[in-house]
Amino acid sequence: MKIVDVLCTPGRSGFFFDDQKAIKAGAVSDGSTYLGDPVTDGFKSIRLPGESISVLFVLEDGQVAHGDCAAVQYSGASGRDPLFLAADYISVIEKVVKPMMVGREITTFREMAAELDSIVIDGQLLHTAVRYGITQAALDAVAKSQHKLMAQVIAEEYGTIISNATIPLFTQSGDARITHADKMILKSVDVLPHALFNNIEKAGKKGEKLLEYVLWLRNRIYQVRVDDTYKPIIHLDVYGMLGEIFGEDYNALVEYLAKLEEKALPFKVRIEGPVDVGSLAGQIAAMKRIREIQDQKGVNVELVADEWCNTLQDVKDFTDNKAGHMAQVKTPDLGGINNSIEAILYCKENGMGAYLGGTCNETDRSAQICAHIAMATSPVQMLAKPGMGMDEGYMIAYNEMRRILALKDVVGKQPKKKAKAE
Repeated sequence: MKIVDVLCTPGRSGFFFDDQKAIKAGAVSDGSTYLGDPVTDGFKSIRLPGESISVLFVLEDGQVAHGDCAAVQYSGASGRDPLFLAADYISVIEKVVKPMMVGREITTFREMAAELDSIVIDGQLLHTAVRYGITQAALDAVAKSQHKLMAQVIAEEYGTIISNATIPLFTQSGDARITHADKMILKSVDVLPHALFNNIEKAGKKGEKLLEYVLWLRNRIYQVRVDDTYKPIIHLDVYGMLGEIFGEDYNALVEYLAKLEEKALPFKVRIEGPVDVGSLAGQIAAMKRIREIQDQKGVNVELVADEWCNTLQDVKDFTDNKAGHMAQVKTPDLGGINNSIEAILYCKENGMGAYLGGTCNETDRSAQICAHIAMATSPVQMLAKPGMGMDEGYMIAYNEMRRILALKDVVGKQPKKKAKAE
C-alpha cells in the first residue's frame, strides 16, 4: 500500500510553553500566567499557549494515518531543541517530508522511522517535535496497511510481548497539588502526584514545605481512598530544587531524602530531577554520586533522571553510569518514537527503571500512540497526558490501554479459511 498525500494542520496542545529559566529565577505567578520578562530565546512572554501540528498520511485505500508533532512544556531548557511554533515548521514538513512520502510504498515501521528520524537540513536534524509527529504517522500507516494495532506492529518488529495488563499510570497535578491529589486518590491512580515543585518558594528554603506536603499526602491517601488496599507510589518532580537547597553537599541531600522516605511511609517515594547542575556530564556525575551515597546509607527513595536526559544516547549514558534509579524517556525530546521504544528496551535490558514520560504539553493523539508503545514494551510506568487537569490525560491513556487489551487477540488475526465442500 502507498501513501498518496501528506497534509498538515496546526493545532493546540494540552498545556503551555513555559520559560523554565525565568520561573526558576523567581517569576511571580499571576493567575494562569507569570509576571516578568522571558529569558529563553524565542519566548515573547514567560508563558505561551502550546501548539502542535497534526500530520496526516492519506493512504491509497482511503484510510488516514495520523500523528501529532508536539514539544515539551519547558522547550529550550536543559539542552532541548528551541521553542516549537507550528507556523515555523509546517512549511518544513510540506517541503521536505511530503515529497519523500507521497508515492512511497509502506514497508516496516523501523525502516520508515529510521529514515524520517534521520532527515538532515543544513547539517541539522529536523526539530525533535517534527520527528516525533511524523514517525507517529508512519507507525499508524504501517498498522493500517496491515490491519493491525500499533502495539502489535511494535511487538512484532521489536520482538516484545504486549502486556496483559494496563501499564501503571503517573498523573500530574500542576500547581493544584492539593485538589488534584484528591481526584487521583479517588480514582486509585497508580503513581501520583508530580506536584510541580519548580521553585524554592514552593519547596521551602530548607525543603520544609516539600516535607510538609509529603506528610499531608500520606495522610490524605488514608482519608480519601475508597479501597483499603490502595497503595500508590508517591512521585514528586522537584526541578533541581534540592540542588538549590543543598548545593554539592550530597550527603546532606541524601539525609533529606531519608526524611522524605520516613514521612511517606508506608508508601514508596520517587524524586524526579533532584538536582540540575547545568550540563549533561555534570548531571550524570551528580546523579551517580547521590545514588552511591543512598546505597551506602540505605535510603530507598528512587531517583528519576529527567533534566539533561534528552536523547536516546543520553538515556543510555544515564543507564550505563547508574545515574539514578529510573530514566524518564521524555518522548518529544527523543524525536522519532523509534528512539523512545529503543530507550525503554535498553533500560530494561540494563537494570534501569524505564519511565515512558513526555509532557503535559502533548496532544490526545500523541498520548494514544504512547499508550501503544507502553503496552508493547512494558515500562515501569507511563505518564498520563496531556494537560494538567489530571482527569483528561488519565482518561485518554487509560482508555486507550484498555482498548488495546480488548483488541490485541482479535485484531490482525488471519481469518480461518472455510473448507471446500466436497
